[in-house]
Amino acid sequence: MAVNVPGLVTVVVFYIVILGIGIWASRKSKKVEKTCAGTKSEVAMVGGRNINVLVGVFTMTATWVGGGYIMGTAEAVYSPSQGLIWAMGPPAYVINFLLGGLFFAKPMRSKRYVTMLDPFQHRYGNMFTATLLLPALVSDILWVACSLAALGGTMSIILGLSSAISIFISAAVSIIYTCLGGLYSVAYTDIIQLSFIFISLWLCVPFLLLSPAVADISHTVHFNQTTGKSWIGELKLEDAGKWADEMLLLALGGLAYQALYQRILSAASSAQAQVTCFAAAGTALVMGIPSIIIGAVAASADWNQTAYGLPPPFERGEAGKILPLALHYLTPTWLSVLGIGSVVAAVMSSMDSVLLSSASMFTQNIYKTTLRKQASERELQLVIRVSVVLVGLAGSGLAFAGGSVFGLWLVSGDLLYCVILPQLVCVLHLGCANSYGAISGYLVGLLLRGLSGEPLLGIPPLILYPGWREVDGVIVQYFPFRTLSMLSSLTCVITVSWLVELGFCHQLIPQSWDLLGVFEEKKEAEREQVPPVPGEEKNCILNTKL
Repeated sequence: MAVNVPGLVTVVVFYIVILGIGIWASRKSKKVEKTCAGTKSEVAMVGGRNINVLVGVFTMTATWVGGGYIMGTAEAVYSPSQGLIWAMGPPAYVINFLLGGLFFAKPMRSKRYVTMLDPFQHRYGNMFTATLLLPALVSDILWVACSLAALGGTMSIILGLSSAISIFISAAVSIIYTCLGGLYSVAYTDIIQLSFIFISLWLCVPFLLLSPAVADISHTVHFNQTTGKSWIGELKLEDAGKWADEMLLLALGGLAYQALYQRILSAASSAQAQVTCFAAAGTALVMGIPSIIIGAVAASADWNQTAYGLPPPFERGEAGKILPLALHYLTPTWLSVLGIGSVVAAVMSSMDSVLLSSASMFTQNIYKTTLRKQASERELQLVIRVSVVLVGLAGSGLAFAGGSVFGLWLVSGDLLYCVILPQLVCVLHLGCANSYGAISGYLVGLLLRGLSGEPLLGIPPLILYPGWREVDGVIVQYFPFRTLSMLSSLTCVITVSWLVELGFCHQLIPQSWDLLGVFEEKKEAEREQVPPVPGEEKNCILNTKL
């Protein structure tokens, strides 16, 4: 396929604009460093805690509306094995933001944390916090891979450009401006990127609906003339467990992303952080509607009337690329170029956020507190930049493997949902949680999730739950095993914490067995909090003793 030169020039111009805005924002961040009461590294990680509501809503929405969101939603609607009912991204993200605003924004922002791992560090110490970084880092790398895989597929279809070149250029641009300006560069480029996604995708919708190859989707709800399956989809009783599991994964798993709390902690107040979450719930839903329409249009199209021909994309194994395919074959050329611009914008808006979130957690919770406690601000800023580059390279390498965008999108939040979410709920809302319960819950959640297998990563299951099936030689679990792992971890944290505290407080367990020193620290804290005895009471006590 020949390279689409006009389209390539347009995309290059877009890259230059984004890079220019990122450089401008980096200069703004340097001005803020001089006036901000916080440290330079804090300005890079949470923007000096003075990001206004409008910018906060833009950057919060842009982080979630990534390549996985817009392409994964279209893929789910189009696929005859799924349909609209399986396009869980838009409603799940609404639930995610509403719960984040109601239950997580205030306790995190009011205590002026810098990262999501800070409350763990304050209660459990450095060692356990370091173990929590591992699943968070894996999830971020998978999210980067998901976004770049979406971009590589789109560029190869519309521009005729190699996927590897597309992935490399996009990753390089995102890494450069994230390194330069930190959260300020990420937030201000998100404004341009989200605006471009909104305008370009909604502009494509009428052209897609009026295409001569597309039947009226309000009357014809069939995938094509050969398969009689509706693009609305069907939810059978035996599939309900899998559907509920994936819905809860997307809706609740996002509550354990550092990218969410980076925006919450950058707000000027707790109330502003909550407003940002509630507003982002509405904007994320609106941004998902064009992808749903594109998936429905592709399902209703007669591909034999297009240059693509037969067999249709699903039978060729290209369902994951249905959004760029629909834009390329069902809209004018100039509009398909705008469409790829929206995918580029979506990818970069998510990728830069994920890069910064991983770098922030490593720098703040590992390097600064454990590896180099005396590190200077200049050194910390250098560590942030090196971490951004390493995470970007890891995600880029994984993106070359390809695979389903929707699948990568789900797996990216898997470990966070099963392992970190129960820990976060307990550390923020349960005062009884202690290190013994946290370690037990962590191991239980990780063990159950690992033994359940993951087809996308080639991990076979060792535990076969009720309702499992073998599809094309691969075992697929239809039981809500992720939710079982999450609830088991949560229950374990609460139960073990309560039993251990009961044993030590009632002297059922010898104090010498407190290897982690949890209850010694509690006693010292209680002694420090004992109020001083007033002078008159002291005299009464002395007289009584005499």
